[in-house]
Amino acid sequence: MKKIHLLLLLLILVMQPISAQQNPEGEDLDCKLGVQAYTFKNFTFSEALDKIKSIDLNYVEAYPGQKIGGGIEGTMHYDMDAQTRNKVQQLLDSKGIEVVAYGVVTGKNEQDWRNLFEFAQDMGIGIINSEPAPEDLDLVNKLAGEYDITVALHNHPLPSTYWNPDTVLKAVKGRENIKACADVGHWIRSGMNSVENLKKLEGHIASLHFKDLNEKSKEAHDVPWGTGISDVEALVEELKRQSFEGVISVEYEYNWDNSLPEIEKSVEFFKKIAK
Repeated sequence: MKKIHLLLLLLILVMQPISAQQNPEGEDLDCKLGVQAYTFKNFTFSEALDKIKSIDLNYVEAYPGQKIGGGIEGTMHYDMDAQTRNKVQQLLDSKGIEVVAYGVVTGKNEQDWRNLFEFAQDMGIGIINSEPAPEDLDLVNKLAGEYDITVALHNHPLPSTYWNPDTVLKAVKGRENIKACADVGHWIRSGMNSVENLKKLEGHIASLHFKDLNEKSKEAHDVPWGTGISDVEALVEELKRQSFEGVISVEYEYNWDNSLPEIEKSVEFFKKIAK
């Protein structure tokens, strides 16, 4: 009888790690949390990096129109020359921050798309968040494979091209290099349920623009995460369930000149529930 009890105990101990692997509840969300630099559009890219570093984040999503600053002329547009790219990379290295995504940006023609991909490749950027014309999807998918860069379809609110995840699913079908950039706030502005949309896009999400909004309307504005109506905890739990490992960008489009304290509260709340 004692031998049987001992065998049962050993079986329980052996099975525990297997059960833990099969049940994702309680696991950490292993993602790259950074800031979309458009959050600090009233500042230079260099100033944005300082703000990002001050709240202990190491990733940024750059966008084309922002002045570089830090003694570097020009903007973060993908047509910057090689010398400027080197200076920007040195700036990033000095701050200890990595550009993990770039957007929202769309090429005008094949050569323009190539210029965009070459810039991203040169800067070590793995994701381009974009809203390409439907007729350009095959070209974009081909170039994305050629340059080994993921293009993620971003959803601005209704009636933008990719506002509905069903449209995104059709666009990515058969195009292995095109994924989704899920803007959870814009889904709410389009009258949709963000958690359900994340479920729809499971397996296709490369990046997110993350927001918590004050109300369910087109005029809604950002508030510190966990204080609004976006149900941030449910969104994070769904991402955990999907074992999401991509990029999450804080995109805070309110209180433009003094949003850092609100963003810091958001990051603290996120880190708390992501663990």
